[in-house]
Amino acid sequence: METASQLVAKAFEATFHGEYAVVLQWGPLQATVLPAVGANLISLRDSDNRFQLLHEPRADEMDVFRQTPYLYGIPVLMPPNRYDGGTFSFAGKRVQLPVNEPQTRTHLHGVLYDTAWDVQAFGNNHAEAFVTLSVRVDERHPVYAHWPFRFTMALRYSLSAFGLSQHVLVRNDGPGPMPCLIGFHTAINAPFAPDGDAADYRCRISIGERWELDDRGLPTGNRLRLRPLEQDLRNVGVYPFSEPMDHHYTAHPRQGSNRMELWDMRRDVTLVYDVGPMYRQWMVWNHYAKPGFFCAEPQVNVVNAPNVALPPEEIGFYAIRPGETWDAHARLYVREGGLA
Repeated sequence: METASQLVAKAFEATFHGEYAVVLQWGPLQATVLPAVGANLISLRDSDNRFQLLHEPRADEMDVFRQTPYLYGIPVLMPPNRYDGGTFSFAGKRVQLPVNEPQTRTHLHGVLYDTAWDVQAFGNNHAEAFVTLSVRVDERHPVYAHWPFRFTMALRYSLSAFGLSQHVLVRNDGPGPMPCLIGFHTAINAPFAPDGDAADYRCRISIGERWELDDRGLPTGNRLRLRPLEQDLRNVGVYPFSEPMDHHYTAHPRQGSNRMELWDMRRDVTLVYDVGPMYRQWMVWNHYAKPGFFCAEPQVNVVNAPNVALPPEEIGFYAIRPGETWDAHARLYVREGGLA
């Protein structure tokens, strides 16, 4: 096994199919971020094993990517998922998001997944390669028209011997409270190994109960017991494309960890996506049960939380007070072995 001193850490500017990118490298691991397209970490690869861990667009898919960037990489969602009529009230402000899913009359996926972010710094040392990106929203920023709060959001990604680390911070720069509605639409490849077969993969996620959704994809406020397949998704792992899934769950950490695990049984390696305790909900969407990729989406809040008549603690509907900062960590890495 290589030691840290034998590994090469790099951080450099490049292009990804014509888009400006910052690339991080740690030994065989390589991660690519697109600052101008929502600070999306669009690619995570292991060159030794030829793993492509995230769903990334090919060169001939870039037009599709620009239309639907939330189906690739790790898009930032603020607020995550759907909101009834795109509107809600908070602390005396009326928020009106665009209704961008007409068939459900909802707003979908927030205001940051296609917004340009600034690169604050990138570099490397003996321990890691890193990049820090940020977006600052105030009355002069286009996002403010739909999200009328002053804030700064920063993302720090790093590659090291511990895999890919993500640190997200949100600071409220305004005079009043701001809702903490945050998630990530993380698109995981299955299979992620070259010449792999999705049938060889099993997925486990630390889910608790399922939120009942109506025919518009909005929570009714009821929580349902897990069906047998969902119990297996929580406990022992299931084929990720067993049936179409567009489901919303409470998080229920397993042995202290809130995570998604994807086991390649043929190679006996597991991709771990550990999102920590700040994300109290999961969305699971598997692209209509088409093998190739699925989305394991950690969220702070329940879908449509400001319009759900349940206690804030139950639905993850929190405020960030003026001058305060909210932050969370997540990590993606591959380990040997299965779903113990």
